[in-house]
Amino acid sequence: MNEGNARVTTISSICRRDIAFTTRETTVAAAAKLMRHGHVGSLVVVEQMNGGRRVPVGIVTDRDIVVDVIATGLDPATITVGDIMAGNLVVGRETDSVPETLEIMKSKGVRRLPTVDGEGQLAGIVTADDLLEVLAEELNELAGVLAREQARESAERK
Repeated sequence: MNEGNARVTTISSICRRDIAFTTRETTVAAAAKLMRHGHVGSLVVVEQMNGGRRVPVGIVTDRDIVVDVIATGLDPATITVGDIMAGNLVVGRETDSVPETLEIMKSKGVRRLPTVDGEGQLAGIVTADDLLEVLAEELNELAGVLAREQARESAERK
């Protein structure tokens, strides 16, 4: 990259901070409304800790709602997010690099990765789409380097 661009070194610089979240006790119907209102496809499930800290404990997606509740004929007004949320939540740290985050997502098979700060509190979320955008920008920069090198070589050989 050229000196005018700040290189992304940690996930902290690209993760989304406007996180849609809920608690285990939220009904699936209410969670679906939160997703619709926030224009998101997932909610991070948190436990509210002392002092208002939000510690991520799970994630629920629109697909979870459709496959686990709607398709099986369960009542979304009585089933809770805690009943259907993905267990064994995988999280990243704000200090993780892009390659580290890619490796975590690849090895764990997740497309959404809640990120936590040094105290384990929810700090953001990074998605496969976010990483793809960053990597596309870097590839574009690399393509620009190649084009400038070819132009320089052509000018020198005239």
